[in-house]
Amino acid sequence: MLRKLLIGLFGLFFGAGVLWPADKIRIAEFNLENYLDQPAGTRPVKSPEARAKVRESIRALKPDVIALIEMGTTNALLELRDSLRAEGLDFPHWEWVRGWDTNIHLSVLSRLPIVARRPHSKLSYLLYGRRFEVSRGFLEVDLRATNGYQFTLIAAHLKSRRPIPEGDEEEMREQEARLLREIILDRLEANPKLNLVVLGDFNDTKDSRSVRTIMGRGNARNGLVDTRPAERNGDTVPPLNPRQDARRITWTHYYGVEDSYSRIDYILFSKGMAAEWIPEETYILNLPNWGLASDHRPIVATVYAEDR
Repeated sequence: MLRKLLIGLFGLFFGAGVLWPADKIRIAEFNLENYLDQPAGTRPVKSPEARAKVRESIRALKPDVIALIEMGTTNALLELRDSLRAEGLDFPHWEWVRGWDTNIHLSVLSRLPIVARRPHSKLSYLLYGRRFEVSRGFLEVDLRATNGYQFTLIAAHLKSRRPIPEGDEEEMREQEARLLREIILDRLEANPKLNLVVLGDFNDTKDSRSVRTIMGRGNARNGLVDTRPAERNGDTVPPLNPRQDARRITWTHYYGVEDSYSRIDYILFSKGMAAEWIPEETYILNLPNWGLASDHRPIVATVYAEDR
């Protein structure tokens, strides 16, 4: 009763829509597999059934911030936001970044205010003597909770694993990863204690050159910590090999061409933010008929909203 009274008084004095300071923040990532409201090349419009499953997934996660990969236009993003609000989940703040690819984009929905935006829309690199654009660019925002806790979020969607005639897709991913790593290093060299989360669809496995490039050296001051979300299915066996991770179900993507399942979506924390990380509240969402929403499964990691 006292808490409800205080919340009411807080809203009365500071206005409707102000969030009560939360003690935890849930940060999610979800590749929506072409969330389009109009056809784009070979990419079809997202069906009503698929959009409904996307919303069901996001409602189940109840994130405070969610990075959305393969978003269509801003109209598609705002349609999703409005539909979620009608179903009881409100994200007043959003960001959308246009890259070289004009069909799918990086975006963020957030309950927390966005206090700074640094879109990286026109990055490029040289490969085989030719200049290539980073297809989706990188999304970067600073967010602040109502208690003053602040963190930087960088979202990425690296080159797909589909071969193209212009160049080797693995080498292209590595070049994009190097540009992303430069941004990460700039932020951490300016503030080694920065609360930083780097997340998205990296389109490669943990031992790949591109993912290793993004993460850096794990024991270094500017290395990133892999939260490695897994299914909440009761698995608790520790690693059987000290050089390997525990045998838990961590795949995030189904690749129909190969009939394969792999972990290519990540939530990585800087050392500063890893101090607030809550591993037991970090997981992969596993819903029945998950594949109706996307060929990816969403992941979420939770942190305490205070520097530790």
